[in-house]
Amino acid sequence: MNVPLENRPVETRSVGELLRDLANDVARLIRDELALARSETGEKMTQALTALMSILGGALLALAALIILMQAVVQVLSNHMPDWLASLITGGLVAIGGAIMVYGGQKALSASQLMPDRTAKNLRKDMKVVREHAS
Repeated sequence: MNVPLENRPVETRSVGELLRDLANDVARLIRDELALARSETGEKMTQALTALMSILGGALLALAALIILMQAVVQVLSNHMPDWLASLITGGLVAIGGAIMVYGGQKALSASQLMPDRTAKNLRKDMKVVREHAS
């Protein structure tokens, strides 16, 4: 009598059958987990792209607002000095502020700032432990 393995009582299955079933179940579990990870990663990428587009739109509106505000500063200064000088002062201050921000961003993106220090430290510690146990 050939009863399918999954319908047989556990007691009647051989060790080989149990191990094969275990291997199949583990393989299925891994495939399912990988499929879930792929699906979730796709969802997260879509979410991140939507958020990035929102940030970009906000940044463009903020840039337009900054231009309008700087023009207002030029107009206020123009009441006390020639228009060209008011524009030069305002533009110079904005350029200096922008240069400071670019410099700070470049410094934050330097290789030494982006190095995963804690991970490197833990790897060195793990290597030391492995060497001590291997000796």
